[in-house]
Amino acid sequence: MIDELRISDLGVIADTTLPLGPGFTAITGETGAGKTMVVTALGLLMGERSDASGVRIGANQARVSGIIRTDDPEVRDLVEELGGDVEEGELVMSRTVNAEGRSRAVVGGAGTPVGALGRISSLLFAVHGQSDQLRLRSGAEQRDTLDRFGGETLADALAAYRSTHTERKEAESQLARLTESRESRAAEVVKLRSELEEIAAVDPQPREEEELSRRVEVLANVEALRAAAMNASEALASESDDPMQRDASGLVNEAAHEVERVATLDSRLGESLESLRSISFQLADVAKDLAAYASDLDEEGPGELERANERLASLNTLFRHYGTSSEEVLAHGERASNRLIELDSEEDVLGGLDERVLELRERESQLATQLSELRKEAAEALGTAVTRELRELALPDARFVASVNALETLGGHGGDEVQFLLAPHPGSEPRPIAKSASGGELSRVMLALEVVLAGADPVPTFVFDEVDSGVGGAAAIEIGRRLAQLAKTSQVIVVTHLAQVAAFATNHLRVVKDSSGGFTESSCQRLEGDARLAEMARLLSGLDTSESALDHAAELLQLRV
Repeated sequence: MIDELRISDLGVIADTTLPLGPGFTAITGETGAGKTMVVTALGLLMGERSDASGVRIGANQARVSGIIRTDDPEVRDLVEELGGDVEEGELVMSRTVNAEGRSRAVVGGAGTPVGALGRISSLLFAVHGQSDQLRLRSGAEQRDTLDRFGGETLADALAAYRSTHTERKEAESQLARLTESRESRAAEVVKLRSELEEIAAVDPQPREEEELSRRVEVLANVEALRAAAMNASEALASESDDPMQRDASGLVNEAAHEVERVATLDSRLGESLESLRSISFQLADVAKDLAAYASDLDEEGPGELERANERLASLNTLFRHYGTSSEEVLAHGERASNRLIELDSEEDVLGGLDERVLELRERESQLATQLSELRKEAAEALGTAVTRELRELALPDARFVASVNALETLGGHGGDEVQFLLAPHPGSEPRPIAKSASGGELSRVMLALEVVLAGADPVPTFVFDEVDSGVGGAAAIEIGRRLAQLAKTSQVIVVTHLAQVAAFATNHLRVVKDSSGGFTESSCQRLEGDARLAEMARLLSGLDTSESALDHAAELLQLRV
């Protein structure tokens, strides 16, 4: 519950503290005094959108802080997750909004994203205003209210249905995508297989084109290469019988013979002699190699050149389509092969998806039927309970009906249309509350629903902003009684203009307007004794000194006893 609420520079409120505490708190005050600022302040603590226009004129920022008592472990865990603390069951929350519209939140002593306030406050508060009465007219709100009343069993069934519904939609979407692309996938398969066959027929090897280019160069110049090799071999070691033929080997041997002849005369010539002999052997080896090279060239004819050129042409054809080198062609082939595997797996998935979608549709239908049955059971119980509450709210002949009808198609919330109907008089047919309920009746329906829901899904604190709108007399007295009944299990804070409602409060606060300084400034006072009696009289007649109004006020206050 909210133990204390402090408001600074919000709207017309300069600085005031509202002592709230347990039970039923009524907040009253003159029109324009700033009663609704209390609801606005709570909205800020709940993470609602801030507005710079709410900052009091002349102030730098508006600030709202609340001291909340809670022993809810879920609240404690959430606060600790945000870096704050709940100390001895006390949680401090605050929100500031500066004149430029920037907002800051603190929870349990730790700075917190404003969006996190909503997660915490949903466990602590339920705020209802006239806008909630309008929202109650919507089918979605009525369905959510019925589901809330249905409790954990219905919530589990709804969660199971939503999970299957989402899975079914995703499976259908994937199936549609794969089905629509089947023709393009088939064409892609044909293309990829053709490419792989073309590459496999050539069977390129890494860097093969470089070796082939060198080979073609050799084969195209084989005569010149052979002649050069033979001439070089003859120059090194001639096999001619011509005594005038002088080759390099003969000249070196002659030089060695001359050095050998005198080497014994000077030991320094020994090294030169060894070098000449080594050169002679090397010349002989080179001459032999050149002769063998020329001989090999004789065996490589025009046919070899033709085959090399054909092979190079085949590779160049691949290079035009799949890359500029054999490595790139091979990489393309690998990608094509992997893509074929992927396309084949998509076909396998497509076959399994048909069955999966059918299974999910059947399961979704079964869960939707189960959900509908639970809603119908909850609807009957809700109708009985709300009708009973309406009798206590000065609608003795009214009958509330929660209708659950099947929709043609299944949606995210099931296959049901939920409508709240009201038959205000005996013999009248129940009609949608959006069409049949007056403002006062709608206020009482909403209150009756909250009283009933409090038993099924309790909330620590209820805040009602003029829930008694459009109501007066005996109906207002019964609203006060039911609010007091609700306050036995939850904290109830009510902004009201009716003495009949305020009379049942255990804590009466008045928002006081002061315009003596040339501008309006409001604060809050706790009323007791004569002060409360005077405020009740003012609510009844507009005069806080009228004897008849004071007597009537005193009579009303006796109703609570």
